[in-house]
Amino acid sequence: MDKLYLVIPCYNEEEVLGETARRLKEKMESLIARKQIAEESRIVFVNDGSRDRTWSLIQELNTRDPLFAGINLARNRGHQNALLAGLMTVKERADVVISLDADLQDDIDAIDEFVEKYHGGFDIVYGVRKAREKDTFFKRTTAQGFYKVMRLMGADLVYNHADYRLMSRRALDGLAEFGETNLFLRGIVPLIGYPSTTVEYERNERFAGESKYPLGKMISFALEGLTSFSIKPIRMITSLGFAIFVVSLIMFGYVLSVHFAGRTVPGWSTIVLSLWAIGGLQLLAIGVIGEYIGKTYMETKSRPKFIVERAIGISEAERQTSAARSAAGAALK
Repeated sequence: MDKLYLVIPCYNEEEVLGETARRLKEKMESLIARKQIAEESRIVFVNDGSRDRTWSLIQELNTRDPLFAGINLARNRGHQNALLAGLMTVKERADVVISLDADLQDDIDAIDEFVEKYHGGFDIVYGVRKAREKDTFFKRTTAQGFYKVMRLMGADLVYNHADYRLMSRRALDGLAEFGETNLFLRGIVPLIGYPSTTVEYERNERFAGESKYPLGKMISFALEGLTSFSIKPIRMITSLGFAIFVVSLIMFGYVLSVHFAGRTVPGWSTIVLSLWAIGGLQLLAIGVIGEYIGKTYMETKSRPKFIVERAIGISEAERQTSAARSAAGAALK
């Protein structure tokens, strides 16, 4: 049987971690009992530099039950890097990995169908939301607009998919070949190219705590995805510049005709408005180009995307130690 690892990035999740662990344990034990996954399967929480008791709770979970494992990053690196850290740390130990968030919004009952699809020969299974009725009008509109814009710009995204997905070991090996610093996994994973499919699910309300993706972070994430996967914005600026140049030639001809016809054109406001318009366009163009230059600058540094400070319950020796501690604790009771 295949070893399944669940990878869950965590940032200040002490309010939900206990309930999340309880529900995921029930799900994993159910899959193990039905012999769909191996007993060596694990639930791995990745602590992304949390400022609360998240890492302490992960350690407590591992002490009580070897089913739980933990990875502690040296500092906060953001959701995408934390997720990648978990995937790359466990990929040599797991046969298949499912990534999901810690807030219990991803329907964990969909895991059963994920595993079925994997056994059916798919290396990648995307969790896709059935609908967005529970979202506010603003969030629903902006999210749908984001996917449409990304597709328009040439990025091959799976519609209504976040980071709830299954990946086989060879798919993870393929992911490891992508070395970019500016991570946008929703765009990278479809580029791997192995057989893939989708599973639809209903997204739940957050069990407790606050969202870790406020408006500012959502906008930043959208810009990261856009500039990491498409050069169309630069080409659009080039096309716009060419169009303005053509318009300027037409205006030049118009000005000459007015001049030789002996008519005067006041033109002060037109000149001022034109200067503001062209100046604003130039600054916008420089800003977009600068964004790409900045990304190139960061890529050339080749800095590590994450540094693991400590991992517990993942290696065989650690598993045996955890199991011994768990047995000793049971004996004392």
